[in-house]
Amino acid sequence: MTNSFNSRLRTATDHLVTGLAILATILVIAPLLAIFVYLVFKGASSLNLDFFTKMQKPPGELGGGMANAIVGSGVLLGVASLIGVPIGIGAGIFLAEFGRGTKLANAVRFTADVLNGVPSIVMGIAGYALVVVPTGHFSAFAGGVTLGIMMIPTITRTTEEMLLMVPNSVREAALGLGVPNWRSVLSITVRTASPGIITGCMLAFSRVAGETAPLLFTALGNSFWSTNLNREIAALPLQIYVYAQGPYDDWHRMAWGGALVLIILIVLAVSLVRYVTSRGVLKGAS
Repeated sequence: MTNSFNSRLRTATDHLVTGLAILATILVIAPLLAIFVYLVFKGASSLNLDFFTKMQKPPGELGGGMANAIVGSGVLLGVASLIGVPIGIGAGIFLAEFGRGTKLANAVRFTADVLNGVPSIVMGIAGYALVVVPTGHFSAFAGGVTLGIMMIPTITRTTEEMLLMVPNSVREAALGLGVPNWRSVLSITVRTASPGIITGCMLAFSRVAGETAPLLFTALGNSFWSTNLNREIAALPLQIYVYAQGPYDDWHRMAWGGALVLIILIVLAVSLVRYVTSRGVLKGAS
């Protein structure tokens, strides 16, 4: 009788925990689906060939597109990745492999954690002070540097965690073969953890791709074509912000379309990288 009761209790507990886990999973997925469905409902009608090939029309005129803003976002994210990815991965390698337990490593880890929680508008003001004020003008370079700085803490902490998950037996096997420590780290440890490191890079990329506040203080925005790093540049989040604040219904429609394109680009980028890493297509990802 007691065994039967305990068995039923374990089964009920198992079902309860499973149900709670499924509910939590649904609660995680539901906001993304709700946002995506609403964006499709509001913005799909704005998407056409002109949206991707033409610039915005003057105020009051219908039509036009966001081609310069899409290209501008690509330029900004490219500069940010060139700055944030190598510095973030390098700092993560130092924390996990070379500086473990040192005061410097603790200081770097604390700094990364603090930077992760700094509001984006504060990072924009910092970018303004560090780059815009010394150069005397807003620029794509200032925007890219600011976004790159915002990527560093996420990549650093993710890289450290992924490297710490690599078993010590892997390191010991490499060292036992007479491989220098630095080469063991770069060729074996980092290679083993590369899928997780790449995922961390994509999380940081996705975070900064939709940032608007830092760009208001650095890249500023541009109504015309520009890929010059020394000039103001258009960006998709900035264009969405301007259109959403405007008085015209056509601008509002374009803003919804821009938001839909932005989230599609982020989802596609993350999905592509996860597919590549899961298939081991990238060197060392398997």
